[in-house]
Amino acid sequence: MLRNALEPWHILVVVLVMVVLFGSRKLPDTARALGKSMRILKSEAKALKSDDQQVAAGAPGTAAAGAPEAAAHRNSPADNPR
Repeated sequence: MLRNALEPWHILVVVLVMVVLFGSRKLPDTARALGKSMRILKSEAKALKSDDQQVAAGAPGTAAAGAPEAAAHRNSPADNPR
């Protein structure tokens, strides 16, 4: 059903429609913002991956080391009014 869904002329039509709708002045700014967003997303994904590897290795100073402190804070008497 979706064989040959994206052919080169389809992409050309989409680009032409975008130029007509948004104008040639807004497209470079939009592309720049999209590129910046992609770089941020890529760096955040890389940071999450390295954090996961540190937690799995049991490295000190990671989120796993701070977990007992957070659990002790939740069970403080101030949180349990009578």
